[in-house]
Order: sequence, then structure tokens, then C-alpha cells
Amino acid sequence: MNLGEEKNKKSVINLGFPAHSPAGKSIHAGMELAPDFPRQWLEIVDPDDNEHIISLDLTWLESHYSCAFGTPDCHGIDATNPSVGCCVHGAFLSDETDRDQLYNAVSEMPARFWQLRPDTTDAYLTHGEPEELEPWLEWDELDNDEGEPEPALKTALIDGACIFANRPGWPTGAGCALHQWALAEHQDLTIVKPEVCWQLPLRRIEAYEQRADGVEILRTTITEYERRGWGNGGEDFDWYCTSAPACHRNAQPLWQSQEKELRALIGDTCYELLAHHCTKRAEVKKLGAAPEVFALHPATRAAQQQVQEGD
Repeated sequence: MNLGEEKNKKSVINLGFPAHSPAGKSIHAGMELAPDFPRQWLEIVDPDDNEHIISLDLTWLESHYSCAFGTPDCHGIDATNPSVGCCVHGAFLSDETDRDQLYNAVSEMPARFWQLRPDTTDAYLTHGEPEELEPWLEWDELDNDEGEPEPALKTALIDGACIFANRPGWPTGAGCALHQWALAEHQDLTIVKPEVCWQLPLRRIEAYEQRADGVEILRTTITEYERRGWGNGGEDFDWYCTSAPACHRNAQPLWQSQEKELRALIGDTCYELLAHHCTKRAEVKKLGAAPEVFALHPATRAAQQQVQEGD
């Protein structure tokens, strides 16, 4: 192999997706980074349950990601409808509690926050029967654990996006009506938004496994909700945010900015253990430890380099 061939070989980017796919094209264009890179993990035993193990993706939780929905940095997963971000499919509800909490949120949220509020909302809230479907929901199908489709409730779609997604021109701005209301009136995002929505950009995976001594334990994994978390359809998104450097400029790391969400996902006791560990790691970094020791998220590293270069 000559020098030119060796140089070209080193310049090849492992896209992590087919080059012809929307994901591959976005990564090749530099809009986002490839998903495969070294990660560091923290594994803790739940102090309240010694048969519950929690695996925490430190590379993600120490990243400086922040959601850019409603700003020019969010290009949306559908290039033909960028202003609605990742809300083009609607939100599937996880259970009856999720449904009830959304009902309560709609009943409390002032109409001024919600651009696409159905005309029948007030009548339903006042006189609706239990068997009637809420005007903001619709039936669809979702694969169960065996990969078989089954009926599932989700937020309704209007003009190719979630009914709660305000479009440009609305007084409160483009973005999620529920999110805007929650921030404006200090509501708890983990209660007023559907579970799948408030968890993003965090992904919780729970699975039972057999320990070496034959005891069945529960493992909870907290990691990045990257493209692949959406299944095979993830590679069809025209753009995705979690590995986009433009979305990694938050002053705080995720373990701090998403504290409330993490407490809801793993509990207060386990969050305190995570926070203590990350605080100690931050102290070591300030002492001058080599950056590569901490497996910094590539998108956060790229964003920091852009700041240093004045971009």
C-alpha cells in the first residue's frame, strides 16, 4: 500500500449506517457525528434493592447536550417539515397513568399555549364520557415485546406532526405546547408530558437477567436516545440531534440539566450516587487529567473545539 492509499484509508469515515441512507448522508455532510465511539459506564447496585443493577452511560450523562427544538439549530427529522423537530410521529402513551396525566395537563393548560387545540376540547372536558376517545388522541399500532403489532394510543397527528406541536407564527413560538406551558408556569415536565417525550434525550432500557448464582435481577440501563433507539426507521431521519455538535453547547452536563428526569427514572438515592461520582470526576478533570481518560462525547468535544476556534 502506497502513502496515498494509506492516507485515503485513514480518512474513511465509519458512518454506522448505509452511505445512501439519510443517516449516512447527514453524518457524511458533517451535520452530526457517527454513533460508534468509546463510552464509559458506571454500574451501581440500588441501595434500596440489591437485586436491581443500574448501568449509567457516563459518556452521555457528562455530555453537554441540550434540546434545540424551536431554534434554528434544530433541523428536524423530516427535512420537509423541520419546524416540528422530532414530533412528526406523535407520542405513544405508555400506560393508563400516562393517559390520565395527559388528560389532566390538557384540562389545566390555558388555550393560549396550544395552537392546534381541538374545538371539541372544552365540551369533552365538561361532558365527555369515559368510553369516548379524547380529541387529542388516536389509535395506531405498536409492536409488543414479541414484535407483533397491537393497538396503541398516541397523540393525534395534524398536517404531518403531533397535535401538541405548535408551528411557527404562534405567539408562544414553535415547539411543544405542553413543554412551553410547563416552563412558563413551573409545571413538572415528567408529569405533564407523555413519558416518551419527557425521557428524551435519555433512554431507559429495563430487562431481567440471570446472575451467575442463578438469581434473577433487574438491570436498568440509562443511555443516549440515539437514532438506533427508534429501531430500523431511525436511519431514515434526515437529521438527528444527539450527536450534532450544534446541540452540545449547554453550560451544564446532562446529569445536572436533566436532574429531575433522572430522578424520575432511577430514583433519588441512585441519582445522588451518580451525582457524587460525576462531581468527583469533574474535580479530577480540573486537576489536569488527560481528556481521553474520560471518553468525552465526540459531539461535545467538537462543540468545544468550535468555541475555541471562534466559530
